[in-house]
Amino acid sequence: MAERLVTLDRELTDVIARYQPESGAVEEVFVNANPQSTLKLGQARGVCLLALARTGMPVAEYATRLVKKAIVGTGAAEKTQVQAMLKVLLPGVKLAGADAADALAVAIAHAHLVR
Repeated sequence: MAERLVTLDRELTDVIARYQPESGAVEEVFVNANPQSTLKLGQARGVCLLALARTGMPVAEYATRLVKKAIVGTGAAEKTQVQAMLKVLLPGVKLAGADAADALAVAIAHAHLVR
């Protein structure tokens, strides 16, 4: 796990250096049925927060329901609905899995909510 977190930090730091975003956003941790999964998600989220904060940029945190509402129009949307809307908002983009779709949804929600 430690090696995976180091890789996450290094790759996120590289992306930040390459694209120099003005701000960052992460999804708040939700407690799911598996406590081990929740813990691992929290650790990865912590690495992301650190990588973003290290640059001095502002970092926003959004609840899952708020992200879904910003993308689909309802906070109770299913993951498949969010992914379908992402395909409408970003035609031609190939989603590289559920985690990538979640990250794009947070980014789009952030762009809409900070206006």
